[in-house]
Parts: sequence; structure tokens; C-alpha cells
Amino acid sequence: MTTAAPDRARLESVKVAVGVTFGTNGLAFAGWLARTPAVREDLGLSSAGLGLLLLCLSGAAIAAIPLAGPLVQRFGPARAVLFGSMSVTLGLLGMAAGTALGSVPLAGVGLVLLGMGNSTWDVAMNVEGADVERRLGRTLMPRFHAGFSLGTVGGAGLSAAAAAAGVSVTTQLLCTALLSAAVMIVTVRRFLPHVPTTAEQRSTGRVRDAWREPRTLMIGLIMLGFGFTEGVANDWLAISLVDGYHASEAVGAIGFGFFVSAMTLARLFGGNAIERWGRVRVLRGTALSALIGLLLVVSGVGVPLVLLGALLWGAGASLGFPIGMSAAADDPLRAAIRVSVAGSIGYGSFLAGPPLIGFLAERFGVLNALLVVVVAIGLGLAASGAARPVKPAETPAETAPNP
Repeated sequence: MTTAAPDRARLESVKVAVGVTFGTNGLAFAGWLARTPAVREDLGLSSAGLGLLLLCLSGAAIAAIPLAGPLVQRFGPARAVLFGSMSVTLGLLGMAAGTALGSVPLAGVGLVLLGMGNSTWDVAMNVEGADVERRLGRTLMPRFHAGFSLGTVGGAGLSAAAAAAGVSVTTQLLCTALLSAAVMIVTVRRFLPHVPTTAEQRSTGRVRDAWREPRTLMIGLIMLGFGFTEGVANDWLAISLVDGYHASEAVGAIGFGFFVSAMTLARLFGGNAIERWGRVRVLRGTALSALIGLLLVVSGVGVPLVLLGALLWGAGASLGFPIGMSAAADDPLRAAIRVSVAGSIGYGSFLAGPPLIGFLAERFGVLNALLVVVVAIGLGLAASGAARPVKPAETPAETAPNP
């Protein structure tokens, strides 16, 4: 069965819908993270207990990513996004019930649903975004990821406003769940129609086969390296200013704001750089920017250099993940499976990063602990050649990317 190719106006409409999907995903995910202190208080947990509870989220997210690819391949991105967003909605409702009743197990179940749903939502929206990018012949993935970043900023802002107004975290979770569900029910109707794959196509696009593809694995390493570089800054940059430079919490927040702002701006305008210089050169340039920024942050010289370093670190960490997603989806028939496999490798960084830096910080100090990011940057840099575009007709075995 074939369908007529959508015209440009239709593709532009789908592009907007994908952007809204990324933004809503960021809003749903960050709309409660900013209020983890309130969650901890309502559940009566220690900081260590909260950390264990959050493992329900990260563990479920990592476990669900390999399952998301076959789901997207079989049912299409629109249905997979809807399924994932409904799981996130149920997860937020479970969290709301848990905080209202003071039930840690109920909150844990909510976080499992949230993590599983977010992984499915994430893979599906990236597959749809890559399809639109390919059909329009423009580099759009960085802008879609910038939409996610803007959604997280919006979610954090709403959380801050709710906390300042005395709105309970339970009420906020309920509102976030209902808003996310309402937006996504409408938005996925604008996605491209799904053309079911044949049994033969599914047999050539199996998960176990993608795990044997050198290029797919190397793309996963790109995402692992750059994801670790991004995730460590998200978790530890503000703390490094407070503990390493004895700055105030406000200055720590400003430093984190510099990082997030630079990352968002680089994603908004990074598509032009990719179209001009190509994926590989941009990855190598951003790796250098991240390295210089990191070294400025850990230099111990002073806060002004740290703030400059935060800008360079944010710009350097910005494009690895979106470029990796685009590269994994170069072949539309195998996009869902390859995105899920590469994503499985890449998202491991968000699971391993925070505890690793915490362990090293206890022994060597937070500034010295951040130097482990140099290894992650080197990993992303070494694997960057795998991001070179390939034609859909080519296979990883036929295409050996040059470093």
C-alpha cells in the first residue's frame, strides 16, 4: 500500500506539531522535577531515600527504550507518542496520589509509568522529527530539541510560580497531567500518516540486528559522550559554584542559567551550522567548545571565568544528542529500531553520571570530579565520524564512516 507524498504546506504543519510535542514533553518532565523538595517532604523521605525513589524513573526509562523502537515501527510515531504521553499522564497522576496520601510505593509506581512513557514518547517524536527533517530537506532536529529545552524552562517556571503561590505539589501534578494529555491528544492528529511495514521489512529491522551494526553502536557512543557532558552540567554545575568557589546559591543558579541558555540558543541556530559544515565538523567543534568550557569551570580562578565556561560548555553539549538522533534515523525503514538502540546507549549517561560524579566528589572534591567529563567528551569526539549521513539504500556494513 502506498500513499501520496505530503505537500510542503502539510509538512510545515507537521513540523509545528512535532515542535509542540517536544515542548510538551519537556514541560511534562520538568514540571515536577523542580519541586522534588516538596515531593520529598510530602513522602517523608531523606535525600538518600529520594535518590532511591528516583531510580524507579531512570531504571524504567532505560529499560523501556529498546521496546520503544518495535512499538514505533509497528504502530507509527503518532500512536506511540499518544501511548507514551498517556503513560506519562498516568505516572503524574500516580505521583499526585502518592504525595497526597504520603505513599512511597504509589509514587514509585507513578515514576515507573512516567519513565516508561517518557522513553516511548521520546523515541517516537524523534523518529517523526527525523522523517519531517528528511522530507523537507532541512536540518530541524536541533530546533526540535531546543523546543524540549524551552519546555523544561517553562515547566520549571510554572513550578516556581506554583511554589511561590503556595500551590501543593499534588495539585500541580494533576494540572500538569491533564494539560499534557489534552495537548497531545490534539497534536498527534497532525502527524504524518503511518504506512504499515511489511513482514519482510520488519525482519530486516529487528532490534537484535541493530545491536550488531557498528555505525548504530558508534552513534550511541556519540550520544553517550555528549549526553554525559550535558547531564553532569545539569546536575553539578550549580553545586560546583557553591562548593568549589564558595559562591551563593543565587550565583550557582545564574551559572546553571548560563549553561541552559547557551545550550538552547545553540540548538535553535545550530541547524544552519550543520547544513554549512556538516554533522561531523560541527560535532568536533562543539566537543572542543565543551572541553574549553569545562576546563574554565574547574580552573579555580574565579566566578567570571566559570560563567564564561558555562556558556561554552552549554554550547558544546547542545548538538550531540539531536545530531545522533538524526544520524540514527537516516534510513526511514530502520529509523525506529536504530533510534531506540542508539538511545539505549546514550541514555545510560543520565543513569550513570550523577552517582559517579557524587562518588568522585566525596573523595577528590567536586571540581576535580568534573574532570571525568573529559573522558566523555573524548568518547563523543572519537565516535563523531559515524554521524556522517548515509543513503537509505546503504547498510552500515557497506558504509564505513571515516573519522
